[in-house]
Amino acid sequence: MASASGEGNAMLKRCLGVLRDARNDSEQFAALLLVTKAVRAGEVDAKTRRQIFDAIGFTFPNRLLVSRQPPAGCPEHTFRALGLTLLACFCTDPELAGHSQILNKIPTFNDVLVSPCHPDSTSMIDDVYQCLSAVLATARGPRELVTKGTVSALCQAYVNCSYGSDHALTLLLGLLAVAEAKCWQRDAPHLLAVLSKLSDDFLKSEDITKFELCEVLPHFVPLSPPLSQDSQGSECLRRLYKGLTNVLASKLSQSQRDPALKLAACLVQACGSEWIPAGSAGSKFLALLVNLACVEVRLTLEEPDPLEVEGKKEVVTACYVLIEMGIQECLREEKPLLEEVQKMQLMRIMEEAFGAVIFYLRQVKEEELQDPFIFASVRVLGAWMAEETSSLKQEICELLPFLVRYAKKLFKEDSPAASLPQPELVSTKGSGLPPDALRFLLPGFCHLTAEDRPRDILISEGAPALLCEYFLHQWEVLTSKPGSLAPLTSPEMSLQTTCGIFLNLVVTAPDLIRRDKTFSSLMDVLLKSLPLLLPQKDHLVLAANVATLGLMMARILASSAVLQGTQSAKEFFGAALRFLSQAHTAQAEPGGGWAVAVSPAYASAWADVGELWFLGMQALAGCVPLLPWLPQALLQARWLQGLSQLLTRVAPASLDFELVAAFQGVLVELARASTSCRAAILAHHGREWANLYGMAALEQCLSEP
Repeated sequence: MASASGEGNAMLKRCLGVLRDARNDSEQFAALLLVTKAVRAGEVDAKTRRQIFDAIGFTFPNRLLVSRQPPAGCPEHTFRALGLTLLACFCTDPELAGHSQILNKIPTFNDVLVSPCHPDSTSMIDDVYQCLSAVLATARGPRELVTKGTVSALCQAYVNCSYGSDHALTLLLGLLAVAEAKCWQRDAPHLLAVLSKLSDDFLKSEDITKFELCEVLPHFVPLSPPLSQDSQGSECLRRLYKGLTNVLASKLSQSQRDPALKLAACLVQACGSEWIPAGSAGSKFLALLVNLACVEVRLTLEEPDPLEVEGKKEVVTACYVLIEMGIQECLREEKPLLEEVQKMQLMRIMEEAFGAVIFYLRQVKEEELQDPFIFASVRVLGAWMAEETSSLKQEICELLPFLVRYAKKLFKEDSPAASLPQPELVSTKGSGLPPDALRFLLPGFCHLTAEDRPRDILISEGAPALLCEYFLHQWEVLTSKPGSLAPLTSPEMSLQTTCGIFLNLVVTAPDLIRRDKTFSSLMDVLLKSLPLLLPQKDHLVLAANVATLGLMMARILASSAVLQGTQSAKEFFGAALRFLSQAHTAQAEPGGGWAVAVSPAYASAWADVGELWFLGMQALAGCVPLLPWLPQALLQARWLQGLSQLLTRVAPASLDFELVAAFQGVLVELARASTSCRAAILAHHGREWANLYGMAALEQCLSEP
């Protein structure tokens, strides 16, 4: 064999000499035929391959690719085939594969793939696939392939079942792995055609192909735009649902079940539960999916064998996605897919699965904290804690120290897990942002800080200081875009939930707010942020949270220097007053007259803002006697005049007791704290209001000498 190879190399060297010394095209062509014959036979080592390139460079292949006159008696694509063979030879050298002379041949490669295939041109197609595979492996390759139309060509080759279509699918998988968003952005119709063929094959196949397609299909399910928005995409989803129904209803081995669960999880990530039809069959399928996922989690995590868990992390993470969908569907009230009996059964089954998740997390060692699977486990537990507040309370309390420590580690340190997508944990799809464990734990922490034991654990573990730092960081992220705040985003949702946690602490642990210096830093940020937030109409809920939290903290920190009539304090209270005073307006009644109503700008968000508004009014009333400069600021803001106009105009019966009490609380404190405010209230018919609206405390206060 060695001698044969040596003879081949010797022959190549003689041919290269002929190429260099050739006096005409005929002699060059004869030598090239011998070179390409040896190349195709695989008789070229790396050194000889480089010698070929040094001898002929890209000049000969380029000439061959554009030549239209084949030698007598040869097929018309003869020269082109020879040129592609030489390029395929060169592409086995990674340095040459990324050369601009190769990259600018990509349109030629694409043309070969979409052209009709003749029986004698298969070797030419093989060479093209070899070139494209080599280009894909280079740094510039994927971008060049996408921008020069290779995705479309590969899709056509696969859908048309052209020669080498299996290579086309492999290359598509490689391109989607590194440039998914760009591929879908440029070639969505062609990729959808591939998905359509794959889903049709998946539904119809009755052999091992069905399970092999479970592995391939997730790569062709786009996260955006949703498949359900397109008729062809909807048909793909229908086939995938039917195919998965057939698979999961069968008796399966683990190697068959795991890919099916991963495909189902991929569809949930992309489309939620929209791909599961309403009705009895759909609800049974959904319940089966969640049930299978819970069983898999328990089998893997209840008695964890380190080697077994390592091999099952991907499928268990897919199961987490299915379980999280189960939580959402069990809580869904509008057009639910599940019946009440099914919901109760699934909640019990999921509780057992989360018991296993907690058990597993309690075994985690310090050196394992950067494992993306730990993040996935914490994330799904956070989803359970956010919705199910009474279940597994003892176990969750025991796990809280770990959860705080883990969230702190990820927040404060760079982690290799940073490459793991946050919302999407089954495949490589996603944003690639650093993992934010706190984001998923915040809703659960909000529930827990309302209860004594878990709140004490969180405080003792340093969670408040961590949450303050997190709030400051998320505020910086939200305001990082110059000019205006970004629309509703994950940072904004995190800020809102963090405000809810702090509100719980303000009410239940005021001493903590006084003694922990990090809350002074938080107060500074609240004072500066509300004036920026309030004018932004799309951020009313966050503004309401910031205003109410700031007012409630100001009662506790009233003696701090930053609240002693500073510019930032005055601007904050001015913005808080605008938030509170603009919430209600006079609205014409159909039968005549006027009634108090929530202002149109607040109406759509009132379900989220209403309770905060009332808390804010109570907190404002509490601040009045503690901040000597505040009554005068309220006078200057003309809050009394605005309230007087509202109360004078509307019918007293249109104000409910809670609203009257909120107005009265502030008015009484103003009248007691400031003679000028008392005089202003009297000047604006305060006694008449008190009598008309049943404000007994205000009436008594104004009657005192």
